[in-house]
Formats: sequence, structure tokens, C-alpha cells
Amino acid sequence: MDHLVWQKSSTSSDKDVWIEIASEGDSVYIRQSDDPSLIVTTTRVKFRAWVLGAKAGEFDHFVQAAPQG
Repeated sequence: MDHLVWQKSSTSSDKDVWIEIASEGDSVYIRQSDDPSLIVTTTRVKFRAWVLGAKAGEFDHFVQAAPQG
């Protein structure tokens, strides 16, 4: 996997832990910057479905702050 070109979000800073994504052929690879040896592999079709779901807000409940109380 050393030949892959990894891309991170332009909103990531050097102080943050971020997700990096690379692709080759029909495969999409996802890893975290703090543990680049652990790589999740999926297909372009499945990754596209996830991105469209994220854009539609389907996963917003995972990142919303917990209620204070």
C-alpha cells in the first residue's frame, strides 16, 4: 500500500487526528492518521453510497453533542 496517494480533508490540521482516503481501481482505502497501518477497504460503489448518506445527514447523530443535564 506504499504506492497509494493518501488524501485528507482540507479542514484537517496538523494537530488533529484525521481520516485519509486513497483509491486504486475499484477499491477505496480508509485509514486514520494516528494508526496508518490499520486500513479499511471498500468498493467505490459502497463508498459513494456512504458519502451520499453522509451528505443527506443520515449519520449526523454520530457527531452531535450529547445533551447536557
